[in-house]
Amino acid sequence: MTDTNTLADVLAPHVTKGPVPGAVGLVARGDRLEVAAVGHSDAEGTSPMERDSLFRIASITKPVTAAALMILVQEGRLALDAPIGHWLPELASPDVVRDPAGPIEDVVPAARPITVEDLLTFRAGWGFGSDFSLPALQPVFALMDPHHPQRLPEPDTWLAALAQVPLLHQPGEAWLYNTCSDIQGVLITRVTGQSLPEFFAERIFTPLGMRDTAFDVPAAKRERFTSAYVPTADGGAERVDTPDGDWSTPPAFPSGAGGLVSTVDDWWAFARMLLDGGGDVLSAESVRLMTTDHLTPAQRAASDLFTLGSGWGFGGSVDVERRDPWNVPGRYGWVGGTGTAAHLTPSTGTVTVLLTQLALGGPSPLPPVMRDFWAYAAD
Repeated sequence: MTDTNTLADVLAPHVTKGPVPGAVGLVARGDRLEVAAVGHSDAEGTSPMERDSLFRIASITKPVTAAALMILVQEGRLALDAPIGHWLPELASPDVVRDPAGPIEDVVPAARPITVEDLLTFRAGWGFGSDFSLPALQPVFALMDPHHPQRLPEPDTWLAALAQVPLLHQPGEAWLYNTCSDIQGVLITRVTGQSLPEFFAERIFTPLGMRDTAFDVPAAKRERFTSAYVPTADGGAERVDTPDGDWSTPPAFPSGAGGLVSTVDDWWAFARMLLDGGGDVLSAESVRLMTTDHLTPAQRAASDLFTLGSGWGFGGSVDVERRDPWNVPGRYGWVGGTGTAAHLTPSTGTVTVLLTQLALGGPSPLPPVMRDFWAYAAD
């Protein structure tokens, strides 16, 4: 943390110049903690942003889902090398397109079953890479609606639809984004017999004191819930959800890829658990596996549009080189499409969490507010 500016000084220009309505940032290193809330909860300036404001955290849900799955692994209820077809028979014998750019009907059988580890490393074969136009990707996009979770069907129906879509690559062959986290969520429900919200609350949120993290926002908390926006072509922002919108009731499909609502303090509690070697939630070995890069150099290169040179652990990226001041080797975390980011660096004990309401325009480049935030917090 620099001495020339405060965190509020760094975030405020992005709010005053627009189009970000507001932001809450947290930078922690050991006993040093700085939190800043700037702007408002919506573009109309209805209420000021507060430290405990609630945000749709999108893909920084993914590390939480991976941690939940690792609880089952460390308890022996799953094994990393176990085929997922035992619990998800719909996915036991997938087909694979012969050519990712070819017709969706031209398929061959998968060379081997998909394993639990394939899901955790995003190498199961479902998901998307740098070319969004591939024919076999279009039905995958139809199974996600990040701004409107109420439009998705319940997990069994969702999984049955996914089972009709061939893999883009053979299991273990390529890193593909997003879909594997949703499959992880369904797998957790099949193994435990609990809903994803129930399991998360019992095994992660309650033990860590994450009192505001959930898949929906009850009426009593909605005055702290921010509105959500997407960028427009003219540099402005269009509102896509309100506090009384899609997150006001529990969704039929709780998305392990991006469905949670949370606060900076709740994600900080999750990060502290990882820095503490898992605490009472995870084993040290589970934390090590989550925060270790599992990709080959070729897989990292192919995923650069999303990971920007980083590797991938379980549920989040792992920095392997210092491209920018903030890319400390070993830094673990991820970015959410709603304008969120959360990372921890085990070597320094640093945690950074940034929550905004303005969605990203794509996987890259990252918005200036995020880059300025990371530069301020850099070691």
